[in-house]
Amino acid sequence: MTPPRRKRHRPQPVAPPPPPPHEPANGPEKPGNPERLYTIAGSADGARAELDLVTLIVARSAPPPSASPEEAAVLRLCLAPLSVAELSAYLQLPFSAMTVLITKLIEAELVQARAPIVRQAVADRSLLEAVMHGLQKL
Repeated sequence: MTPPRRKRHRPQPVAPPPPPPHEPANGPEKPGNPERLYTIAGSADGARAELDLVTLIVARSAPPPSASPEEAAVLRLCLAPLSVAELSAYLQLPFSAMTVLITKLIEAELVQARAPIVRQAVADRSLLEAVMHGLQKL
């Protein structure tokens, strides 16, 4: 008697995933949309303040009624100092569009840009006291 022959199981080809559904023409815009970025930036002259990723932005006042939604969001977020990188992440805008938006707010004197707070290297208090006591013993 001969043993039964085994059949090889060949993997079945996997069908590609269906494409993502398209949003309707009047649906919400994605942040990566270039037309939206142009309307946010809206600056034809391209003037930008000298801003770095770690430059802190602080709101000077509440958003005026004439402010765009993005400007109002920046002013609400900046009640406490926030860096440009944090604002860019919260609003899901690229750094370049964020700098143009913040430049407009700086020119309107609605926000203030300042250098980041750097912690100074302060010597340990116990070390300073040890040095002082050592000098007093001399």
